Amino acid sequence: MPVPDHDQPEQIVWQGKFITAKTRGRWEYVGRARGIRAAVILAVDEEDHVLLVEQYRVPLGRECLELPAGLIGDDDGGADEDPLAAAGRELEEETGYRAGRLEDCGTFYSSPGMVSESFTLVRASDLTRIGDGGGVEGENITVHRVARADLPRFVAKKRAAGCGIDVRLLMLLGDSLLKGNGE
Repeated sequence: MPVPDHDQPEQIVWQGKFITAKTRGRWEYVGRARGIRAAVILAVDEEDHVLLVEQYRVPLGRECLELPAGLIGDDDGGADEDPLAAAGRELEEETGYRAGRLEDCGTFYSSPGMVSESFTLVRASDLTRIGDGGGVEGENITVHRVARADLPRFVAKKRAAGCGIDVRLLMLLGDSLLKGNGE
């Protein structure tokens, strides 16, 4: 069965430093400019706590609870930066934890009907706290270390307080959602 518009030419409508708006036939979508990719870090410590970050996100107009993440090859590492190296750097910057082990869990797509952006999911383990985290200048990141068993309640509390919840947290909430005992 043919896919409508798949063979239409892609046109760039607008391009900024980090985002490109495109059309292809009837489709409108955005992607990362200059081939920039992202690394998302699933960091779980030896005591079964997960590291989360909270920061203000302008597109949402509110704080958002997320897994630590960052861009690969945006500035520090260049276009050929290794995803694991970027993930390690971002984990330290955002959370103040260093991973003794980083594992590539594959490439995923956030919202494939609207955004062409992909991210590499990286599992971080053997964590050592080396600083306070909080990100680089101007990021104002709050770090949360939450027991996995308490995650549904923690997320519900943040949501009730008006915090946006990143879709990637679904992988941590999946079991409680499937069993119907999520908060």
